[in-house]
Amino acid sequence: MTEEKQTVSNGTGQKQRSNRVVATACVAFFAAMVGAAYASVPLYRLFCQVTGYGGTTQRVEQMSDVILDKTINVRFDANTSGALPWDFKPKQRQVTIRIGETKQISYEGRNVASMPTSGRATFNVTPERAGAYFNKVQCFCFTDTTLQPGEDMDMPVVFFVDPEIVNDPDLKDLKTITLSYTFFPIDKRQPVAQSAKPAAGEGNGNL
Repeated sequence: MTEEKQTVSNGTGQKQRSNRVVATACVAFFAAMVGAAYASVPLYRLFCQVTGYGGTTQRVEQMSDVILDKTINVRFDANTSGALPWDFKPKQRQVTIRIGETKQISYEGRNVASMPTSGRATFNVTPERAGAYFNKVQCFCFTDTTLQPGEDMDMPVVFFVDPEIVNDPDLKDLKTITLSYTFFPIDKRQPVAQSAKPAAGEGNGNL
């Protein structure tokens, strides 16, 4: 009888240890998935910038050394989320450039609110496949920008279209590319500092 009780006790202990191992593994897996979710945002952005996936343009450090005789139209689009009180627009709606030619254009933004407001821009290219060939040398994307009430800001973009686009069978006859920016509001307000002035009767040694 004693041996039977001991066997049951040992079996119960093993089951409890097994349950703890399973629970620990589940917690570890959940934590790993949460960490992967947070890491996936910058990794996905990097992947898009490298490949042009989803109409994301390329970032490059140097200009093209090949310029073709073939031209292409580039249209410019500007948007703001409803919560950002900015007048944001391109200075030119469209330019015609030679493929491989470096071009600078500008957007302009104006804060129409009575207080400082801040925004950050995202961008994309359509058609999406063209994003892999649209190279930006300079732009204002993913940069926190604060405008004072009534302040205007010039926002230049330097870009070129990679000559390799003519070798893409799906894009070789493409006539127009659209570059679109959207500004979203960000909260740049600073917390109000607590007063360092002591309360009445404090800090003067009086009771």
